[in-house]
Amino acid sequence: MRITKFGHACVRIEHAGRTVVLDPGMFTDAEALDGADAVLITHEHPDHYLAEHLRGTDAPVFTIADVAARIREDAPDVAERVTVVSPGESFDPGIPARAVGELHAVIHPEFPRFHNSGYVLTCGEESLYHPGDALTGPGQAVDVLCVPVSAPWMRASEAIEFARAVKAPRNLAIHDRVYSEAGLRIIDQHMEAFLPKEGLAYVRRDDGQDL
Repeated sequence: MRITKFGHACVRIEHAGRTVVLDPGMFTDAEALDGADAVLITHEHPDHYLAEHLRGTDAPVFTIADVAARIREDAPDVAERVTVVSPGESFDPGIPARAVGELHAVIHPEFPRFHNSGYVLTCGEESLYHPGDALTGPGQAVDVLCVPVSAPWMRASEAIEFARAVKAPRNLAIHDRVYSEAGLRIIDQHMEAFLPKEGLAYVRRDDGQDL
């Protein structure tokens, strides 16, 4: 399994000749989708979904109902390539996958919650979990967790506790465009102060770098 980090929350997974791209949004360069066999989108926020990226590829798109509805409005020419998946559903976008969870993390108690489903991808003997904008556990052991590290809706302690709860041996920082580089170095220090003590590795990669 080859894992490449792209802008913000976008991750590209390559395994056994197949390529799946998750959450290419407004902070992601279009090259992230080059040669993609499928695109998975967790929810409709623009840092995870950009209609122009979907127009730039012929790959099928797998996502939840709310995003599919948004695509029909924004890019009806893409809609025929969209497959709707539901929480808990297993499906095969080229790499076996399962949708996890149903709701975005709480932004504010008085603000309506968006729908969000993360995805577990199984690549042979290894698995990866991308939660989107949620701190919902995968419901199974995974080898790699794409852990959100900065967002208006989260604290550093939540990122730490989420990673400790999932217990993935490797943790790749995502959702990292909200903080400045100085702020990201602080969250890196926090993560590295806790996770290695429990045998959990943590890394943050620049755009285009592999795990």
